[in-house]
Amino acid sequence: MIILIFFACHWYFSLFFQTFFHHRYSAHQMFTMSKTTEKVFIFLSWLTQGSSYLSPYSYGVLHRLHHAYADTEKDPHSPKYDKNIWAMMWRTKTIYMDILNDNYPVESKFKKDLPHWPAFEKFADGWFSRIAWGTLYVLFYIAFATQWWMFLLLPIHFLMGPFHGAIINWFAHTIGSIRFKMNDTSRNLFPVDFLMLGESYHNNHHSHPGRANFGIKWYEVDPVYPFIRLFHWMRIIKLKPIAVHA
Repeated sequence: MIILIFFACHWYFSLFFQTFFHHRYSAHQMFTMSKTTEKVFIFLSWLTQGSSYLSPYSYGVLHRLHHAYADTEKDPHSPKYDKNIWAMMWRTKTIYMDILNDNYPVESKFKKDLPHWPAFEKFADGWFSRIAWGTLYVLFYIAFATQWWMFLLLPIHFLMGPFHGAIINWFAHTIGSIRFKMNDTSRNLFPVDFLMLGESYHNNHHSHPGRANFGIKWYEVDPVYPFIRLFHWMRIIKLKPIAVHA
């Protein structure tokens, strides 16, 4: 039971910071926050994502490119241009690292206002941090796992962030329902989405990329949106009007 609780906590805390901070803030700027608050969220992202920490700067550039060039040859992750999910994610990883190391040609408009903390991110994205987190996961499982099959969950822990990305970037472009006709293959993966905290309403999002609430129909619950409203009320962030009414 302890292992399953730990897995669920890692899954949802990692995903929360990816969808709230990396996706809705860094990539889409749906709300604003102070530079100090940015650093707090960068640290919390590292704390929750662990060995699969994603730089909000590289993620932001990558995702902006995805929206600008969705399902074209310039899209950094499109099922149309890769033969399988593994090939797509490997290409995504390569582009991510090239962006992080300034080896990928990117127009300045895709870099505008992205959160960046170079000193900390160099550490958080380094191999020492990743191996240290991975070691902690293994030790936790050695201490608390009661069945052999539980150890099969470890690879997901190691690659939690990319695992979440693969679910949306592959399956939400290949299966699911289409509500809005777009010039891309985006789909809504689930009718009600608690597994991916609203991220699977992908066709909704491509149609309304500035909308903070990914759900549109009454039954499309976006579990992250109430937290966005709460943080706005607490003045941790400031929601942009267009993000509410888009």
